[in-house]
Amino acid sequence: MTIDGSALDRSSAYGSLQVPPMRVSEPAPLAVLDPGARTLPPGTDLIREGDRPEGLFVILDGFACRYKLRENGARQIMSFLLPGDLCDLDSSLLQRMDHGIGTLSPCSVGRLPPEQVRELQRHPSFARTLRMAALTEEAILREWIVNIGRRSAVERLAHLFCELYLRLRAVGRADKRSYLLPITQIDLADTTGMTPVHVNRSLGELRRMRLIERAGKRLTILDLPRLIEVAEFRPDYLHLDG
Repeated sequence: MTIDGSALDRSSAYGSLQVPPMRVSEPAPLAVLDPGARTLPPGTDLIREGDRPEGLFVILDGFACRYKLRENGARQIMSFLLPGDLCDLDSSLLQRMDHGIGTLSPCSVGRLPPEQVRELQRHPSFARTLRMAALTEEAILREWIVNIGRRSAVERLAHLFCELYLRLRAVGRADKRSYLLPITQIDLADTTGMTPVHVNRSLGELRRMRLIERAGKRLTILDLPRLIEVAEFRPDYLHLDG
C-alpha cells in the first residue's frame, strides 16, 4: 500500500559509561504547523524508491523505517523512524528517492509541504534542529553498520534494544525499563541481517540470560547494566544531551 505524496537514569553507569540525561523532544514547532496527521496501517509506503519527494513526513506515533529492496524481494531496513522523527530531511535536494520509507506498525504520520519546509528553514533555530537530526541519523547509521558487520547475533539485538530504549525514553514513550516494540521478528531480521529463525534463537538466548522478556508487543529489559555490557553500548552517538 502506498499513500499519495500530495535514557537510562542519569546516575547509572557501566564501567566509565555516563548516561546522558533524558531529554524530551519539543513538539511545539510541529504542533503550530499542524502537519495534518493521517493514521496508516503497517506495510504502508510513505514514499517508494524512485519517487519524487514532495515535502517532509513527520512520524507522530508508531514505528516506520527506511529500507531498500533487492530484485528478489529481500529487504534491508536501514533505520527506524520513531515518534517525533522527521523523514526526508534533504528531500528538497533530491530528484528521486534512492530508498523507500514505510510503516512497520500502525502510524500517525503528518506531512509538511515543500513551501512550508523552505519557510521553516529560514529560521535559524529550526534549521539547526534539522541539521542536528540529520547528523544524529548519520551517526545511527554508522553504528548500525558496525552492528551488522562486527557484532554477534545476540550482541546485535542487545545493542538495538538499548538504542530503542534510549530513543523512546527521550520522547516519553518508554517507562523505567520497558517499551512497546510493535514490530515482527521478520522486521528484526531485516534490520539485523539475520534470518527470522536466527532472530528467534537469539531472542531466546537473551531471555535465558535473564536480560529481556517480551510479552506481546512489549519488551521489558530485566537487567539493563548487563544488557549494556553484552552490547558494548555507548550512547554518545545518539546525541541525547543536545
